[in-house]
Amino acid sequence: MERDTHFILGVYDDEDVLLHAVEKVRGSGVKIHEVYSPYPVHGLEHVLGYKRSKLPIAAFLFGMLGTSLALTMQFYMMKFDWPMIIGGKDHAAFPDFVPVSFEMTVLLAAFGMVGVFLITSNLKPWAQPRIFDLRSTDDKHIMAIDIANNSSLDLDKITEILNESGATEVNKKSFE
Repeated sequence: MERDTHFILGVYDDEDVLLHAVEKVRGSGVKIHEVYSPYPVHGLEHVLGYKRSKLPIAAFLFGMLGTSLALTMQFYMMKFDWPMIIGGKDHAAFPDFVPVSFEMTVLLAAFGMVGVFLITSNLKPWAQPRIFDLRSTDDKHIMAIDIANNSSLDLDKITEILNESGATEVNKKSFE
């Protein structure tokens, strides 16, 4: 169970104002919890300081697992479990294993990436989503600042920084 959390929300109308606001707010020492937008904003992850995703590494590792499992399964079945001579070929002819190996690679890479994404994003079927402002799905950009992570700054100072950065309104939101 998460603790009670309190946020200060800066509401922005324009994505360019939002990008400059994120730079200004981070530059003033305020730690931003998250920015919510109704559509993708180019460059937002860069100004927020996000690192490159490690999801491609997970895809590669799960793909290699799929290839290894497919080759092991086929080799075992065709060489030891139920050896058959098909068209005069060897019991374990590698070219015959390519289609199944490819499909298993793609299947496990896709399922692995989805699983890793759901785990790292903390998306559980039973979780209640935090909705900071319903307008973030329509036409507003919302910058959420966790008050507990910014205990060194005064609430009035954070509000002043948000107003100076171009926020059309500043609100407080609490979750229990």
